[in-house]
Amino acid sequence: MIDFEHVTKAYGGRPAMDDVSMDIATGEFCALLGPSGAGKSTALRLVNRMIEPDSGTIRVEGADVATLDPVALRRRLGYVIQSVGLFPHWTVAQNVGTVPRLLRWPAVRVAARTDELLALVGLEPAAFRDRHPSQLSGGQQQRVGVARALAADPDVLLMDEPFGALDVVTREALQGEMARIHAATQKTVLMVTHDVDEAIRLASRIVVMEGGRVVQNARPHDILTAPANPFVERLVGGEAASFRLLRIRKVGELVVAGPVQTEAIATDAALDTALARMLARGLDTLSVVDGAGANLGIIRLGDVLRSAR
Repeated sequence: MIDFEHVTKAYGGRPAMDDVSMDIATGEFCALLGPSGAGKSTALRLVNRMIEPDSGTIRVEGADVATLDPVALRRRLGYVIQSVGLFPHWTVAQNVGTVPRLLRWPAVRVAARTDELLALVGLEPAAFRDRHPSQLSGGQQQRVGVARALAADPDVLLMDEPFGALDVVTREALQGEMARIHAATQKTVLMVTHDVDEAIRLASRIVVMEGGRVVQNARPHDILTAPANPFVERLVGGEAASFRLLRIRKVGELVVAGPVQTEAIATDAALDTALARMLARGLDTLSVVDGAGANLGIIRLGDVLRSAR
């Protein structure tokens, strides 16, 4: 869906992107991870032509973005930023329908799409469509920002540290919503973050950047178990990376036969959730159940601990 081929961009002689080549597959959730100044946000701005590369080529669905009209390109790409950027004098419905109206969708279609997306991001349409941004919490504003970015059914969703300004509880809730939305829509997502745990939780692929270069491009599991160099190892937490593995592995991977226990956990829960529950309750085992509540077996504390090694 997105392809960078030997892309370079410099400011004042200092490269923000230094001969970067990478591709993001259709439907993939790719996180650009690294410290400030690594080139992450520059990559997003190059995709939607907010800035132009000094050299190299960027393609979206095989088309060189340099040959496309910037306005038409941006209407194909949803864009979510940390500060949300909602129009304060417009209602939630007007904000969500911004791009569809620019594309001259019929009013009935815009209204239907707006209600569909508000429901998708967890905001009851009847309760929220006529509110103004000042009447929303930060988390609600961010949800509206995601809905607006998805309104015209874009091929790609670009997200620039969308949850970085939120409190921990709200951020984790929205990360869960984003994972659900990606599963439901299968949009290609390119997200900038400096939060290792956010990248591990959401992304199917992580591109680690440092000094404008790609230093590792791999699945979260491989980033944690086989960091490419000492920088990546420090970034993902060194020895703490073992416990981060528990966040991307599921309870269902470690189910064994056993009697029903007093405490149960869902088969699709993360292993770190199982570990936390067992330690909090002083238990060595939990029952594992499917979505219908049927017992599948048990998960054992020792197996969970061994899986973190």
